[in-house]
Amino acid sequence: MRAIYITHTGGPDVLTHTDINAPTPKDNEVVVQVDIAGVNFIDVYFREGIYHSPTPFVPGFEGTGRVIYDPQGEIAEGTVVAWCDAFGSYAEQVCVPRDRMVAVPESLEPHVAASMLLQGITAHYLTHGVYDLSEGDSCLITAGAGGVGLLATQMAASAGATVYSVVSSEEKVALAYEAGATEVFFYSDNLAEDVRRRNGGVGVDVVYDGVGKATFNESLEAVRPRGTVCLFGAASGPVDPIDPQVLNTHGSIFLTRPSIGAWTAREGEFAMRAQAVTRAVTSSELNVRVGAVYPLADAAAAHRDLEARVTTGSVVLQVS
Repeated sequence: MRAIYITHTGGPDVLTHTDINAPTPKDNEVVVQVDIAGVNFIDVYFREGIYHSPTPFVPGFEGTGRVIYDPQGEIAEGTVVAWCDAFGSYAEQVCVPRDRMVAVPESLEPHVAASMLLQGITAHYLTHGVYDLSEGDSCLITAGAGGVGLLATQMAASAGATVYSVVSSEEKVALAYEAGATEVFFYSDNLAEDVRRRNGGVGVDVVYDGVGKATFNESLEAVRPRGTVCLFGAASGPVDPIDPQVLNTHGSIFLTRPSIGAWTAREGEFAMRAQAVTRAVTSSELNVRVGAVYPLADAAAAHRDLEARVTTGSVVLQVS
């Protein structure tokens, strides 16, 4: 089968489009013929070696396709599913844990189905877990026009929160407002000061920072005393180690670095979040914007554009 194969970690050029053997499922997995695979920053972290995996490996964690074999005979061949947390999704076939997938309604567009779970569940645990937003709360979202950023903005606005979004271009400003942002800012050295000024002179309740190194100091400045800074990504690079005393200096603030694994680890938690996202997308309460589609063979180009932050919304690979 055709797949993207990584024999050593590094830049986008290590993503090799080649033939490899089809995967063999474990008893708790089903084999799926991949139609479309989602592209996410976690794929970049594995490609670069920031997150470790023994080489060689096939990257990718989510997608949509049709079941072709279930060792337990429970899921009918041809069932259309979407999944999250199935390592090796940049391929024509992937083994998916049966508890990490959902059936895809016929009304759901395949490119949307392929990219809704990882980013949708991330946005859900950020706004309904790490910090449960409610009416009157305020939040700052970096990378506001990215896949997670647009979904988190919609969820935060739906909860009644004031949403300040940070973007890098005029095109992205419009997208952030369309998603429900209260006000949109460009990246600057005065970001925290500008946000505080617009928020009545006080910091926000929570900062959702998916950019990392380039925005982290501003995130610490933008949050109120005893507020929460949630660092959920590192699009600009990993944050330098910090002295915990810094959190005291900023007003006894809380700092967390969550992961989708930890926030779907409790019994039934993945199903709860996945179903909430799927229902919201199917009912059009949540809009998943697919900003770019690349052929599987062009995975390297997809990674370059994602890292350059020239994409908006979700990015996917057309596999078959």
